[in-house]
Amino acid sequence: MTHTVSAIELDRRAYRRARGRRSVLVSLLSTLVFAAVLVLVLVSSPGWESVRHSFFDFNVAVQAFPRVIEGLWLNVQVLFIAGIGVAILGTLLAVARTLKGAVFTPIRLLAAGYTDLFRGIPVLLVLYLVGFGIPGLELTNWMPPQFWGTIALILCYSAYIAEVLRAGIDAVHPSQRLAARSLGLSHGKTLRLVVLPQAVRKVTPALMNDFVSLQKDVGLISVLGAVDAVRAAQIEVATAYNFTPYVLAGLLFVLMSLPFIRLTDWLTARAQKREQIGGVV
Repeated sequence: MTHTVSAIELDRRAYRRARGRRSVLVSLLSTLVFAAVLVLVLVSSPGWESVRHSFFDFNVAVQAFPRVIEGLWLNVQVLFIAGIGVAILGTLLAVARTLKGAVFTPIRLLAAGYTDLFRGIPVLLVLYLVGFGIPGLELTNWMPPQFWGTIALILCYSAYIAEVLRAGIDAVHPSQRLAARSLGLSHGKTLRLVVLPQAVRKVTPALMNDFVSLQKDVGLISVLGAVDAVRAAQIEVATAYNFTPYVLAGLLFVLMSLPFIRLTDWLTARAQKREQIGGVV
């Protein structure tokens, strides 16, 4: 049996393609007009020449690039280790927050106190307290500033991740747990094989947003003396008496974040699409 598309359906498809092309053209045109107006206002401002010389000097950017990119590699290493630490500690905290039964009350209270504490303190303060306070106790041998910076980031961001995961775990329908237990799965296996995979899937966009935020905040380790991209840019600024290295470091951070930002947008759009068609999110 041969499937034939009706003329009415062909007209509908042609109409939708035309509307799509029109929408793309309008978006492109409006973006170009907005960018042109923005550039015109910027270039015609009275202080533009001074700003251009201080912040957008190409030669200074070229000279600073090797040192800034070397510092950015340290940020990437800190991000990688902190990401693993946050995932582990955040998951443990989320599970502790969702434990049922009166016997687990102390654990739930401890986990709740932890998340309340580290969500309430600014990340910068935690960096100062951990980076300068713990080494003062002389409990360990000398550790580099990036080590304490990574610890501080893990402490802060695990609290945020724990709350996001807890929301995902609570959103899993109780029938899923009951069905798993009726099949003979223990509480641990139910949590690991049934609940957590669904919970992570429900809150993946929020988790990705937190990861992008972590990616940005790894630059704060410079306050402890670590020579990362921000500190390297600061050194270059002091050498060249020009702020262009700061702009260069900012652009590199943006470029590093863009893939994850786009991935987050794609995951969010896919989740919304599934919800609209009534699928399982």
